[in-house]
Amino acid sequence: MTAILIVLIILFPWLGAVLIWLMKNAQEKLTHTLAMGFSVLSAVLSLVLLTRIGQEQITVLSLGPGLGELSFSADGLGIVLTSIANSIGCLAVIFSKDYMNGEKDLQRYYSMILFFIGAMSGLVLTSNAMLIFFFWEITALCSYQLISFYNDDPKAVRGGLKALFITQFGGIGLLLGSLLILSQTGSLNIQQFIAAAQAGKISSSVLAVAGFGLIAAAAAKSSQFPFFTWLPDAMEAPTPVSALIHAATMVNAGVYLLCRFAPAFQSVPGWNTTVLWVGIITILLSSFMAIYANDLKRVLAYSTVSQLGFLFAAVGAGSVTASQFHLLSHAIFKALLFLCAGAVIHSVGTRDMRLMGNLYKKMKPVGFCFIIGACSLAGIPILNGFWSKELILESIHSGTSLPVYILMLFAVILTAIYTLRCVWMVFFGKEKSKLHVHETGRYMKYTLYILAAGTVLSWLSFGGFSSAFSKSLPLHEIEAESLGEFLTTIVKDPLTYLAILMVIVGFVLWFFHKPAPSKAILPKVLETSAVNSFGFEIINQKIVDKIQNLSEFSRGLQSGILNWNIFGVLTGLVLILIILGIGG
Repeated sequence: MTAILIVLIILFPWLGAVLIWLMKNAQEKLTHTLAMGFSVLSAVLSLVLLTRIGQEQITVLSLGPGLGELSFSADGLGIVLTSIANSIGCLAVIFSKDYMNGEKDLQRYYSMILFFIGAMSGLVLTSNAMLIFFFWEITALCSYQLISFYNDDPKAVRGGLKALFITQFGGIGLLLGSLLILSQTGSLNIQQFIAAAQAGKISSSVLAVAGFGLIAAAAAKSSQFPFFTWLPDAMEAPTPVSALIHAATMVNAGVYLLCRFAPAFQSVPGWNTTVLWVGIITILLSSFMAIYANDLKRVLAYSTVSQLGFLFAAVGAGSVTASQFHLLSHAIFKALLFLCAGAVIHSVGTRDMRLMGNLYKKMKPVGFCFIIGACSLAGIPILNGFWSKELILESIHSGTSLPVYILMLFAVILTAIYTLRCVWMVFFGKEKSKLHVHETGRYMKYTLYILAAGTVLSWLSFGGFSSAFSKSLPLHEIEAESLGEFLTTIVKDPLTYLAILMVIVGFVLWFFHKPAPSKAILPKVLETSAVNSFGFEIINQKIVDKIQNLSEFSRGLQSGILNWNIFGVLTGLVLILIILGIGG
């Protein structure tokens, strides 16, 4: 039963993608209906799969020497992320019924979303390191296609290329790690690799190379330092795509990778510390950038980068449970925030917060849902972001040093500042321009209400969440904790109230420095640096330009003769198979 569910969850969205791709432009209504039908069924199957969490390892078939087996794991780490990808994907597709109504190329749009959902499910469910790489690259391709969906917009095309190029550094790191796993264990099975590493059967130098290669892969995919500039530019994608791929799912793949392999690298000197500091540096830099941003979607993008930094920090502190529980919370409340932003942008026709203001009176349902998501982001009790962020802060306090914990509290203040600034500039304050507000569609409202309910209630799942991780991930040595024990620990911990105080401090700092809070609180040099991404935008842009120039040069080698093209493709394929065969 579990094997059938896993195969269906991966293949069913792909079947939908193929069928929708074959639709005609005139069949818009049928295209919307098919997309919603396939996404809803995939979401239902993924929720059913939650009841099958365990330690079962499923092998479908052997792929031959060097490629391992088509195998999957039914543990909590993969299945929870599968349910997130499919559920948020379903809501994004339903939201698109109104948001994308009347748009051209709907077939391409929905096909890429469904293709992505299936690939994301495969990425987190497979127990074969090389198959993770395979699905990893498919998600990158879908991301590129959807970021540059409006291909007549140069910014969209450039944003798509930038995301594709920079995340390929992650692909290289993952491929390197996979090949090292194969060379050391003779297998691509992740569980076997972790067990061998824990038993001391793999040399420390190989473990170090593989471990730090996977950190690079995770940082690039999750838009972390020093690769954190691609995600804001990915906001040229349609907003439902931003909610699904660039907030709730694909960008979490890097964190998933670290959590999946973490037990293997605990003996590698500096591995946990590196993950921790990548997260902390990213949190601080992206939070400052969010404070100065005026584009609504870019503020949420910087916020996403920052929250992913919290997940990295939790893994670095040794708490996979804290990282993944906040991943669940963040996927829900950030999808809510992005879709609310999409509803606002769809209604008023601009992303510039400087042109907004006092929209709450005209968009009360959307404004109310946005405020719920924003309160969760800031860490206001009793929403899901509060509980999961407190779990991270607790793990930081117990697993690292006092200076690190102080930096995290400072990050809480920064989060409160940019969150309140965003809410105020969009929904309150003075009306800055005469914006004609359109009615929000009913499909948009349905998805917002569901996500708002999830933001309020999802923390109640902690007991089952913790138990699933403890029982199904024996190599991670996770201790189960009931919901009651979890709540008691958080409520009785004095540091919880210190964190709440930091949120209040952030709100007070902003309120007493309107209308230009960032300029009043922080020095001018910091504003200049933040607006320019602290110099990393220039570095990353030069890398992208170099790759594009190399591509232009390579184009000159293209003969245009079909036979030679096929010969080149087949030669490359044969070489890859030979290399993998030797490795096997």
